[in-house]
Amino acid sequence: MPAVCPGDTTFRFPVRVYYEDTDTAGVVYYANYLKFFERARTEWLRTLGFGQTEMAELDGKVFIVRRASTDYRLPARLDDALVIHSQLSRLGRASLEFRQWCQRDDDVLASGHIQIGCVQRATLRPAAMPGRIAQRLAAVVTPDAPGSQQPFTPPSTPPLT
Repeated sequence: MPAVCPGDTTFRFPVRVYYEDTDTAGVVYYANYLKFFERARTEWLRTLGFGQTEMAELDGKVFIVRRASTDYRLPARLDDALVIHSQLSRLGRASLEFRQWCQRDDDVLASGHIQIGCVQRATLRPAAMPGRIAQRLAAVVTPDAPGSQQPFTPPSTPPLT
């Protein structure tokens, strides 16, 4: 079950690795981490009280992925119980940036930085987020360290050598 603890801006979404998630080597296919991240972001929005279908129908606006970068560290395997962690690191008028990472027990398997844009559904042109949504999102932003240009390293993860 997805979880957000009071006072904690990190959303946690459990994922089980199924056979369909793996490649011929028996590990999670690299693109599936992006699917796991997408599911976690979608469920996180639901816990904040709105869904993407609702925003599309009521406001004529949708979220799109503008950029995604992922760092793969360790493989996940069939039947692993994973947790996808998501933090909103930046909120703009028509954009969002997320830090996300996939963890198995204490090991971080993959991490990502995802940039999202808000666009008009009909034209796919940038558009300001609906006020009620921007207001909810503003309450859960976990900004990056000021001036930091370093890639995001998930908590408790030693740097690769």
